[in-house]
Amino acid sequence: MKVLILNTSERTGGAAVAAKRLAEALAHHGVEARMMVMNRQTAAPEVVQAGTWLQAKWNFLYERLVIWLHNLLGMKNLFKVSIANTGIDVTATEAFRQADIIHLHWVNQGFLSLEGISRILRSGKPVVWTMHDMWPLTAICHHAYDCNNYETACHDCPFLRRPGPHDLSARVFRQKQQMLAADGEHPQSLTFVAVSEWLAAKARSSALTGRWPVEVIPNVFSLSRFTITERAEARRQLGIAEDFVLAFGAARIDDPIKGFQYLCQALRLLVETGRMGRVRLLLFGGLKNPAVLEQIPIPYTHLGYIADEAQLSLVYSAANATVSSSLYETFGQTLIEALACGSVPVSFDGSGQADIISHLQNGYLARRLSPQSLADGIAWAMSAPLSQEQLRHSAEKFSERSVADCYVSLYKSL
Repeated sequence: MKVLILNTSERTGGAAVAAKRLAEALAHHGVEARMMVMNRQTAAPEVVQAGTWLQAKWNFLYERLVIWLHNLLGMKNLFKVSIANTGIDVTATEAFRQADIIHLHWVNQGFLSLEGISRILRSGKPVVWTMHDMWPLTAICHHAYDCNNYETACHDCPFLRRPGPHDLSARVFRQKQQMLAADGEHPQSLTFVAVSEWLAAKARSSALTGRWPVEVIPNVFSLSRFTITERAEARRQLGIAEDFVLAFGAARIDDPIKGFQYLCQALRLLVETGRMGRVRLLLFGGLKNPAVLEQIPIPYTHLGYIADEAQLSLVYSAANATVSSSLYETFGQTLIEALACGSVPVSFDGSGQADIISHLQNGYLARRLSPQSLADGIAWAMSAPLSQEQLRHSAEKFSERSVADCYVSLYKSL
């Protein structure tokens, strides 16, 4: 069986990491898996470059230009939407022709156009499309927040400066409907995969994806790459002397969807009620506006962006608890990484985190967007009777073998 995995980037972004880990896991299971990307970052022989650097740059800039013009020259929300108006025709490549299964992941920002996806769907090859955000089931947005127009037809998009019944989202929604329409000459064999039950429910309620099969398979997690270091030793290596340590991380800490302000409010409530003691917050990830760190009411250390998994393991091992205050998470990668290193995950309920955390068993699910409930969760984690080994055990269902088995069964059924 030959599987071709398509993702915009080889290594940049959560979807890229998940797609590459899946390719490796499948290879360990005897599946001939290759990865085709627009942005290649290594010389790995199983990774194929689609198009040229110049083509990739042009596609990316042209799509953003069209969005910018349609949005009345507004920069706000420029990267919260994608319209897939340009892309690379991968169906003409030798890697595509040789593949038995085509597996789409995150294909935005100039990699695949709607026309290109349509060609893939009508190629006669079975197609699996793993959804890492909501874009496949909406018109243009990657996260719909509290908007549910996609259940009938997108319009009056809150991400546009001039929303209306015939705005850009309405036009792209109709284009996606045409892309996913059944073709009598070449019947489509398409299965969507959601990385969480929450995302699957959204997909099944969408007017675009609701008519197609939707499976739930989590992202692959490599337990061997995230290891436990005894907590005192991890803190010694990081130079931490406090009694209790919290971790918080994101690709960009001050991305509004990560809800950093809710974490700061929760910490402030704990300080005001005297429930904190000697605590340090470990932050990792990028920052667009360093001034947001001034909101933190307790001692903190910003470690910057960490790509090295051994270093990340050390941070998680040092932390009693790892907090996610995201408004939505389709999956919650940092929460699984925390479990694997023996750190108690604390997060808002209401999206993909619920697939990872069993409330009061291996973590705490706070009421969505409630700083008080998040503070209660942090306080609970301070004294939770959970060993590092117990927490790691609960991450095993996301292991390479478990997830690869699910995908191999799906491929065979197609």
